[in-house]
Amino acid sequence: MKIKNVQTDAAPAAIGPYSQAVVIRDLVFTSGQIALSPIDEEFLNGTIEEQTHRVLKNLEAVLIAAHSSLSNVVKTTIFLREIKDFAVVNSVYAEFFGNHKPARTTVAVKSLPKNALIEIDAIATLNSEN
Repeated sequence: MKIKNVQTDAAPAAIGPYSQAVVIRDLVFTSGQIALSPIDEEFLNGTIEEQTHRVLKNLEAVLIAAHSSLSNVVKTTIFLREIKDFAVVNSVYAEFFGNHKPARTTVAVKSLPKNALIEIDAIATLNSEN
């Protein structure tokens, strides 16, 4: 079974020894995304709303590079530094996913890389033409 590593300049480079995503068979497994700029790798030290937008844009870019999309996501995991941010994150998340409602787990954690407020990873299927 062949595993394909995904790399795109449209999302921040991995900040450790891992891939932005991997594809195996017809599934895409993304690494967690935090609010890093894909242009200069600078961390967006903004509000939870701003960071969530950036994270989901990064996630979308990785999925596109893997020949998938947000509409192909079957499962996400959201890591929040503060569970009180749950409602704001839900609002931004709904902007990106619309009526598509993948399975999801949301957990509060003590800390995240770069002192981020949020990190999201996803599992998706490939686009049907692949």
